[in-house]
Amino acid sequence: MPYALVTGASRGIGQAMAAELARCGYHLLLAARSEQQLQAVAAELRQQYGVEVRVYAQDLAAPGAAAALATWAAAQTQELSVLINNAGYGLWGKFEDLSLAEQQNMLQLNMLLPTELAHALLPLLRQQAKAYILNVASTAAYQAVPTLTLYAASKAFLLSFSRGLRYELRETNVSVTCLSPGSTTTNFADRAGMNASLQETANKVSMTPLQVARIGIQAMFTGAAEVIPGALNRVSAALTSFVPKSLTEKIAAGIYEKHLK
Repeated sequence: MPYALVTGASRGIGQAMAAELARCGYHLLLAARSEQQLQAVAAELRQQYGVEVRVYAQDLAAPGAAAALATWAAAQTQELSVLINNAGYGLWGKFEDLSLAEQQNMLQLNMLLPTELAHALLPLLRQQAKAYILNVASTAAYQAVPTLTLYAASKAFLLSFSRGLRYELRETNVSVTCLSPGSTTTNFADRAGMNASLQETANKVSMTPLQVARIGIQAMFTGAAEVIPGALNRVSAALTSFVPKSLTEKIAAGIYEKHLK
């Protein structure tokens, strides 16, 4: 049976994707920072789906983490056919007020980790009959978002990287898809430092991790270039192609800045 590697698999969208892949019969390699949470997820998936689940607990933003994870994954199996780059987080606030070190940590996790993993594991993926890479971006990838400035920029990078890599691999066995969710009921807002009033606003249009995961996995297996879950999210992203950038930035700032203390 084939294996899938999922980063950020201890909770939220990553956990839901792991469950969906297990349901589809994949053995799993799960990576995240919290070993206790990973072990709990692994135990549940083994019991429910009867698949093999191995875990790798590590701070994936740490120096050398991507290379170490890729080496570990290759040592677990030569049947790796799915790479899901889901690990990532955001930081909310004005660029100059946020810690530079923490913003650099975010960029490492959001951009360099998926880049390095894809580069390290492509030789193994190329050995399979069919293989897939799914990069999890965000609807923030489609426009600048004041107070989420570097987060949005990192997701724009991931979207562009996914499309470029997809084209380069168009005549190979490896398909690349980019998933760009909107607001989802995960711990993203807490991790980003968003206050209760902003979270309440976001929750009005949130999707569940399982909804997002199922849409993303289906798009990956059908070979889609990119997918945006939710009709409202798709409309919002499409409008950025027609509305002046200065206006979309003003609208985004109006949503987020008013909640800053």
